[in-house]
Amino acid sequence: MKTIKLLTTAFLFIISLSSFGKDENNTEKLKMDYAVKTYIEAVTHGKVKGLSDVLESDAKFTLTQGEKIIRFSRYETLSSLKNNEGIHQNCSSDYKIMEIDAAQAIVKVTLKYDTFSKVNFLSLANTKKGWKITNVSTSFVNP
Repeated sequence: MKTIKLLTTAFLFIISLSSFGKDENNTEKLKMDYAVKTYIEAVTHGKVKGLSDVLESDAKFTLTQGEKIIRFSRYETLSSLKNNEGIHQNCSSDYKIMEIDAAQAIVKVTLKYDTFSKVNFLSLANTKKGWKITNVSTSFVNP
């Protein structure tokens, strides 16, 4: 009888610990830092899993090339990144929070390659489902 009580207690203890772990993981996914790092991992290392979760459904993407501005939809961007899944970029990445308040944020993400840098400005909104990327504006600069 003591063995059954001990096993039951151990089982309940393990279940309670695993449920705390799930809550912590879900809480982490609500943070702005998680959204930014998920975006960086997708762009630099081809890890697209979870990216669609941090992009707002009507997210917009623009790429500036000289005087030309090219626009992409969320669907086009996700498709392009999925086609490059698993491909690692030969660059270093860094990000800086430019502005933040309770409802929104602007984050500058810089990807440094040997001969140029790719600069992304991410606009994020704090929604009921966590921080979501609403807009990404990209340009290239020479060092």
